[in-house]
Amino acid sequence: MALEKLDASLTKEMAALETQGRAKIPERIITGVIPGKENKGPRYRLQGSDQEFIRLNANAYLSLSNHPALIRAADTATHEFGVGPGAVRFIDGTFAPHAGLEHRIAAFTGKPAAKIFNSAYTANCGLALSISNKKTYWIGDQLNHNSIIRAMRISNIPSPNKGIYAHNDMTDLARCLETVPEDMERVVVVFDGIFSMRGDYAPIDKILDICRPYQDKFKDGVITVVDDSHGIGAYGATGRGTPEFCGAQPDIIVGTFGKAFGVNGGFIAASSAVIEAVRQKADTYIYTNPLSAADCAAATAALDICDSDEGLALLASLREQTLRFRKGLDSLNLESIPGPHPVVPLMVRDTAKTRALVQTLFDHGVLVVGLTFPVVPKGDETIRFQINAAHTPADLDHVIDLLGKFA
Repeated sequence: MALEKLDASLTKEMAALETQGRAKIPERIITGVIPGKENKGPRYRLQGSDQEFIRLNANAYLSLSNHPALIRAADTATHEFGVGPGAVRFIDGTFAPHAGLEHRIAAFTGKPAAKIFNSAYTANCGLALSISNKKTYWIGDQLNHNSIIRAMRISNIPSPNKGIYAHNDMTDLARCLETVPEDMERVVVVFDGIFSMRGDYAPIDKILDICRPYQDKFKDGVITVVDDSHGIGAYGATGRGTPEFCGAQPDIIVGTFGKAFGVNGGFIAASSAVIEAVRQKADTYIYTNPLSAADCAAATAALDICDSDEGLALLASLREQTLRFRKGLDSLNLESIPGPHPVVPLMVRDTAKTRALVQTLFDHGVLVVGLTFPVVPKGDETIRFQINAAHTPADLDHVIDLLGKFA
């Protein structure tokens, strides 16, 4: 049937998003990557522009996407296993690189077992489907990622079985635990490791301390879950993420290979029983083809780099450049949210000024993300800068100079 009526309705809906300030800008198309040289990091070309751009809006914290070892691993796996698996995992769609990556990420996170997914988003959804029942109560940080919120919705968790605590507020977390109905059999406390728009982190050690006294109150205990997508690989002394930084291990770790590791896909790392439940019950794992062998091989190569001297050097450089950029903001008396993570927010606190500054940076060859009302509350308007290991001191000093002129 014709789509004229639906098209008309959808066009009105999209116009309303535009009026509300919630519409996404047109997608820019990257047409080329220029390798870094001398004191310049990589530059990017966009369709329709002759300008070269510095990307300060990329999640690729270790800058591994173009690393020769990852490209070589992906190429070798593709020649050996082909470009796609041709089936879901339980119908002989599991290849050696899938199993190898699962063993590798389990060891990297210090967990007995792991399952890989097409993304951390589908991993969060799969986990919720696997460990929820009618007697499960979920408690989450109010700033949790959309994938966590969506996971609870698709798992049909009723509203009375949910609690939300104020961001990183341990007193409020204790309040949520105290008010869990007595007929609940298991409680899941879920939080981001790094809150991606702010760069601050969940105090996992304190969360575990708050949860510990409630373990025996519920038949299946209190289960702690971190989505450490922005932490894993880029944070902690050896890149083990927020758990390593806090010195505390939650029960379940969800993460991605698509940020610091520079590849694609997500994972859940946990006990063998939890991972088997995921294999048996997670719709987002069971009913879709897995990652390609190339993705898995490249992700395994990225993990190997992280565990090498090169990886430690990349982490050290990342920390150094992050600190340099933060000091640059401080020197201009510009407001940020403190923290050592390479997500560095600039608190502009004005919608028009934020949009104008994002455009000015673009005009001068810098790609950033601006968050404005109504996406964020009035007064919280922010520009998010993301430092990558390939950024040079000259790159960051150039951006700080621009902020000094225009911010």
